[in-house]
Amino acid sequence: MTEPFHPQSGFTWPEGKKFGASFTFDVDAESGALAHDSTFHKRMSLMTHQHYGPTVAVPKLLALLDHHDIKATFFVPGYTADLYPDMVRSLADAGHEIGHHGWMHEKTTALTDAQEAEMLDRGLESLAKVGVTPVGYRAPWWEYNYRTTELLLERGFDYDSSLLDGDVPYRFRSADGAKADLVEVPVDWAMDDWEQFAFYPEWTGSGVIESPRKALEMWSYEGDVAASAGNCWVLTNHPFISGRPTRLAALSDLITHLKSLPGAWITTLAQIAEHTRTAVGDVREHRRIPDPGPQPGQGPDGRPQSPVRDNL
Repeated sequence: MTEPFHPQSGFTWPEGKKFGASFTFDVDAESGALAHDSTFHKRMSLMTHQHYGPTVAVPKLLALLDHHDIKATFFVPGYTADLYPDMVRSLADAGHEIGHHGWMHEKTTALTDAQEAEMLDRGLESLAKVGVTPVGYRAPWWEYNYRTTELLLERGFDYDSSLLDGDVPYRFRSADGAKADLVEVPVDWAMDDWEQFAFYPEWTGSGVIESPRKALEMWSYEGDVAASAGNCWVLTNHPFISGRPTRLAALSDLITHLKSLPGAWITTLAQIAEHTRTAVGDVREHRRIPDPGPQPGQGPDGRPQSPVRDNL
């Protein structure tokens, strides 16, 4: 097969490696649904749908990763750690990285500065109870705020994996004059199992559940291009979604494909972030986009209005 064309990223990977790759898992369990609507705790079928992740899927995923001899990064909300401490310990015991994923998978764009800080601290406290001090953060729903950088730096985090503006990792800080910086390992919605498989009535998803073979084809080709360009390939999965039998089988085939690509470095996000600190000297700044004010078709608050229909 002809090697796909893509401009070279210019990123310097460890000696002998052509591109980086990481399999990551967001262990939302019940927290993702309850953050949307706390009354969902009454819906037994929905709760068992989410319960499948930490109780059935995670042990299978651990067996899969052990079979392929690779390490992954698991992002765990504090609420999940509180409900399933032994599950979190099993991840650590198997040598996988555990990152911070909020406390109740809250959508942080709806929070004040103080509330976001509180959720970060509650998540840290829950992970500390099971012996975990995370160095990485992934914002629930990938909803990272302009204030989040400083909150993470104040708490000793080294990297984030929530932003969507890169093909390779980079270093960034929040504003002029900031001395400390974070590493960003970017993500992409096309590399997330939620868009392919997530569906539950009256909660989430379009109702269109794709074939695992389609996802395997998509993500394998993403790997081919990453290998050709020297990019960073990051897949985001959720155990309650991708731990289901046919999706797990496709995930195994995907790991086999990634491992077959010359120069693959399949590792944790923490390892990629650590390498980035030595490989990248420049530090970007994420500046807040100025408020353009209400535009035509928007209300005084800048939010969309209903279409105006005239009789012309």
